[in-house]
Amino acid sequence: MTYGYMRNASAIYQQNNVQGVVENADPHKLVSLLLEGAIDHIVKARGNIVHHVVAAKGNNIARAVAIVGALRDSLDHNVDPALCQRLDSLYEYVTRRLLFAQLNDDEAALDEVVRLLTPVREGWQAVRGARTPAVEMASAAR
Repeated sequence: MTYGYMRNASAIYQQNNVQGVVENADPHKLVSLLLEGAIDHIVKARGNIVHHVVAAKGNNIARAVAIVGALRDSLDHNVDPALCQRLDSLYEYVTRRLLFAQLNDDEAALDEVVRLLTPVREGWQAVRGARTPAVEMASAAR
């Protein structure tokens, strides 16, 4: 087997694995996955800045911006308006900092964004972890 074949097979496996996780995920897990994806792309973009890989940096920052945009669009302001407003403001600020980092190769801006998104991701993971099987069954019964 050639390296190219193995790399392609690995990419197909990863894509199918991610697709399976997403298809079976509850809303809390989906938000956690999106936040993990955004942070992952930001970390990769930081590495791209360090190694002067301009195209990959742009691609990773663009993906992070798209993910943050999707998170922002998914906010339901009818559920908890105050919380949604704070998250909306955070996501807007994060987007501006990502664009600033893109234009200025600013590693510190990317570090700041990771510091801002990490507690949000951990909060969603904690919410999901706090959901016991009894709570899940009660939610499903509604």
